[in-house]
Amino acid sequence: MHPDSPSSRLPAPGRRAVLGAAATASVLAALPGTASAAPATPAGRAQPVRKGPRALPGGGDLGPNVLVFDPSTPNIQGRLDEIFRQQESAQFGTGRYQLLFKPGTYHGLNAQIGFYTSISGLGLSPDDTTINGDITVDAGWFNGNATQNFWRSAENLAVVPVNGTNRWAVSQAAPFRRMHIRGNLNLAPTGYGWSSGGYIADSRIDGQVQPYSQQQWYTRDSAIGGWLNGVWNMVFSGVEGAPAQGFPNPPYTTLATTPVSREKPFLYLSGSEYRVFLPEKRTDARGVTWGNGTPRGTSLPLSRFYVARPGVTAATLNQALAQGLHLLLTPGIYHLDQPVRVERAGTVVLGLGYATLIPGGGVTALKTADVDGVRLAGFLVDAGPVNSATLLEIGPHGAWRDHSANPTTVQDVFIRIGGAGPGKATTSMVVNSRHTIVDHTWVWRADHGDGVGWATNRADYGVVVNGHDVLATGLFVEHFNKYDVQWLGERGRTVFFQNEKAYDAPNQAAIQNGPVKGFAAYRVGDGVTSHEGWGLGSYCYYNVDPTIVQHHGFAAPNRPGVRFHDLLVVSLGGNGQYERVINDTGSPTSGASTVPSTVVSYP
Repeated sequence: MHPDSPSSRLPAPGRRAVLGAAATASVLAALPGTASAAPATPAGRAQPVRKGPRALPGGGDLGPNVLVFDPSTPNIQGRLDEIFRQQESAQFGTGRYQLLFKPGTYHGLNAQIGFYTSISGLGLSPDDTTINGDITVDAGWFNGNATQNFWRSAENLAVVPVNGTNRWAVSQAAPFRRMHIRGNLNLAPTGYGWSSGGYIADSRIDGQVQPYSQQQWYTRDSAIGGWLNGVWNMVFSGVEGAPAQGFPNPPYTTLATTPVSREKPFLYLSGSEYRVFLPEKRTDARGVTWGNGTPRGTSLPLSRFYVARPGVTAATLNQALAQGLHLLLTPGIYHLDQPVRVERAGTVVLGLGYATLIPGGGVTALKTADVDGVRLAGFLVDAGPVNSATLLEIGPHGAWRDHSANPTTVQDVFIRIGGAGPGKATTSMVVNSRHTIVDHTWVWRADHGDGVGWATNRADYGVVVNGHDVLATGLFVEHFNKYDVQWLGERGRTVFFQNEKAYDAPNQAAIQNGPVKGFAAYRVGDGVTSHEGWGLGSYCYYNVDPTIVQHHGFAAPNRPGVRFHDLLVVSLGGNGQYERVINDTGSPTSGASTVPSTVVSYP
């Protein structure tokens, strides 16, 4: 980095998270539970038949926590401010909100976005809905530190910033999708305090993206006017205008295209009718999907969705799915006493406003079958107090079918263990289905909040990939008691990985992995013959026992088909140490200077 660059004048980044901080008539006709001809008795009289549950309707009202605005709505700013006051510091609160803006032009707004708040346009293109103003995330609530600005999103809007620069100072679980910024985009808080993001996809920033203190960032399939600086790990795939490959100095990992991508489903208006657009899959993708007219894909009317409200049971959700309906989860908290079972090919489960699933009694929150084209997007899974063996299962154990033509996508689906209260899970996310695309997730064993402790919110494994040909684009997994990621399937690929090892290990013995000091953040199974990763980072901050030594951040079989590009490990302020980067390769981290140890290519 040039000594006069903006980030070179900043203090060295600190640790990220600081404690203290209906269905249509034609569909319904064929659904189970509808009336059928009654069997006749010998006398010719019909016997009464036992009917199943009444068919659930599709479509309907989006509920009180979805606010829909049009340019003529009075006092939009006042309503935005009211929600922000409630949500600004409600990191583990129960409020959930979706802000929807109908196509048109809005003037003089500053939409400040707090926790569990999503703001979206209702056009087919971001340019259908223009805000002359700002969509702002800052960190005043946390004294200028943005490292806990989680769980918020912006999608499908054009923004003309008042002063030429829009501020989006976020950390994990805060996606910025299908956005058009007609100016610059600043990713740091006022005062350039710490921030630890983040994710941009399918967006156009006409001006410069200004990360400043951002420790890492992943940008996918977008177009930018320039990129100002980098701290540790800035990764780009399929981004027009991305900086050239430069890792480790400057810390840019740049892929010309994204191997496979399919954008997240989104709600839009067609006339006065709500529909959900389903973007098509792209291979070797580059640039935005919406730049030249109508995006490519299909759409579904809202009448094909069961519009769920908080308080409905898992049995009701499963009945809707069995009827052939998709699920639209409106904002709020859903308590589950059995798994939500997605068994039909092409099913969409779309959450609004960080709809949150909490499994009770140790069940898994959601399971999918080994079928084509499932789309899971836009919701949070929060572990319950009774240990779940798993929280999210993509495909059953032993799934084998080829889904290359129509993969399952998991997008902006976030998992949390602890923080909002005691939670436990042995493994958070298991991916068994082949060709699954995990496009932006944050799987987090909480390091602060309620119900937090080495054994209190115990969670051994973050993400386990058993399926072959799985692709992860934007993989954030943190603080697990053992392996954060275990990749056991063949031909797996990861573009961008961000990790912190668990802060709260009480001593060296607690993390000992047989003869190895500590569990790797990202482990490729010993039997895997083909795997590849780009732009992967792991950090340690052993604040309970700073003398803990972690042998390496990454573990993989040493064979030609298993390849890594641009790896780094960092000891935050000297709290703990890595001896190596991957296997026995790479220099140790040392001292309190928070300088990464890097490996450009492995093997």
